[in-house]
Amino acid sequence: MDIKQLTYFLGIVEEGNITKAAQKLHIAQPHLSKQLKLLEDEVGVKLVERSTRKVQTTDAGKMLQHRARQILELMDITMKELKDFNEGLQGTLSIGTIASAAGSLLPEQVYKYHQKYPGVTFHLRECHTIEILELLNKGIIEIGIIRTPFNADHYESILLPSEPMIAATRKNFFEEEQQHISLKSLIDKPLLIHRRYEKMIVEACRQSGFEPTILGTIDDTKTILLWADKGMGVAIVPKDWIGLISSTNLKYIEINEPALITGTAIIWKKNQYLSSVTKHFLDNLEI
Repeated sequence: MDIKQLTYFLGIVEEGNITKAAQKLHIAQPHLSKQLKLLEDEVGVKLVERSTRKVQTTDAGKMLQHRARQILELMDITMKELKDFNEGLQGTLSIGTIASAAGSLLPEQVYKYHQKYPGVTFHLRECHTIEILELLNKGIIEIGIIRTPFNADHYESILLPSEPMIAATRKNFFEEEQQHISLKSLIDKPLLIHRRYEKMIVEACRQSGFEPTILGTIDDTKTILLWADKGMGVAIVPKDWIGLISSTNLKYIEINEPALITGTAIIWKKNQYLSSVTKHFLDNLEI
């Protein structure tokens, strides 16, 4: 298996037709069919089901499709890094970030870095903490901006200031003048929470003497706020989520509860090569 075969395979899968893929790849159709057969023979499994009009990817083919994209993407990043091994003036900075940091922390840092190193391009992925850790471990990104806690044995980090959690809700859920509430104020309120914070929130509520009424446990950051914006319930979220959606209906109220404190960290893998563009970015951070 080589890079060319993976490129050919992805072309077939993406076009869903060997003839169309051959045209897109600018090679003869018989040659492409032969390369697919050689790849299947080498891995020992059928990757696609052929028909007269289109090909269907098998389960093994779907797995290879996922890995092939990662391999080709990593190869592309590596080539860009090698072209700028010494100075960090050109290349690609690969970052994975949670949504709140993408909207609050990163814009100013990236702007300042771009002013200093205009030849650097940016490869930004916005996803959940678990996905970011996976991308770091596979070498797809070099820097992650995640929620704490994380395994400090595996990563270097810059810890950012901790923040309280807040209640995000339509204005009629609480008295208009309230700026802070106790956790007990949420008794019998329908709660909207992120799956990552479910255990922490449930334990904090039980410590305060009540069982929370959880209407929705949701993985998507903005969806939680959108549901709260519709009046479905009270979203319990980190403070830096304020402003992630445009809304005139939401009111944000800080929750006075020491157990509900969240943190954010900039992390990168220990004992792993960092490209010059990444080293320059970390050195120039203003936190």
